[in-house]
Amino acid sequence: MIANDVILDGKVFIPQPDLVNLYGCHIGSGTRIGAFVEIQKGVHVGRNVKIQAFAFIPEGVTIQDGAFIGPHVCFTNDRNPRSVDENGRLLGRDDWKCETTLVCERASIGANVTIRCGVRVGVGALVGAGSVVTRDVADGQVVKGNPAR
Repeated sequence: MIANDVILDGKVFIPQPDLVNLYGCHIGSGTRIGAFVEIQKGVHVGRNVKIQAFAFIPEGVTIQDGAFIGPHVCFTNDRNPRSVDENGRLLGRDDWKCETTLVCERASIGANVTIRCGVRVGVGALVGAGSVVTRDVADGQVVKGNPAR
């Protein structure tokens, strides 16, 4: 489903629009989005980005022009996720802090990568498949593993 509040700049290619969940986000022209992708409110995706199937991109993430997001990539946006507080009270929208994440121009994130919130993946950086990114990745750097190094 593509919600009415999604901004699509120019030509955005979504071959299976019924198989995505996009709401409150901004998608740049030339971007391609695969099936079963979720992009949440406040996310900004630049121009000519490729987002492969099953990627999860929550609030707080910015992806700049020309980046590649592989299949099953998962971003996080909360360092201390909880469902309830110490008294068992269900936590709500105001009970957590959204951490931002930046994927810079031409960065490539391989398949099945998990990216912890609050990091920057630098310009032209490459994150190998299956990695867990827990800290910033420098411009042009290639990292892999758990944690990615």
